[in-house]
Amino acid sequence: MDTVSNMIIKLKNAGDARHESVSMPFSNLKRSIAEVLKKEGFITNFGEKSEKGKRILVIATSKVSGVKRISKPSKRIYKKATEIRPVKNGYGALILSTSRGVMTGREAKRAKLGGEALFNIW
Repeated sequence: MDTVSNMIIKLKNAGDARHESVSMPFSNLKRSIAEVLKKEGFITNFGEKSEKGKRILVIATSKVSGVKRISKPSKRIYKKATEIRPVKNGYGALILSTSRGVMTGREAKRAKLGGEALFNIW
């Protein structure tokens, strides 16, 4: 399974099960996504640790009620800045991978940037 899909499903399931934190294999993309989610208030905190010589990303869960994967490895979906719309009437966020890094749809629209639409979260 794709790394981003696995990450967002783990976050949602951990939130539904009321777990305090969730661990997953580390990647720079996952860390960037975690930074954006923390800034937007979907997670409370995140950190890295090492287990048996492998880096692990640990995310403290909070309020993630739903996620929807948009771009998949089999079908990449790209959005122009003009095509970015609010998620759940502004209560959610679109997470994009742009040329300036991972950011929300609001930030990308403000910067007039498009990119690969990774997922919606609310």
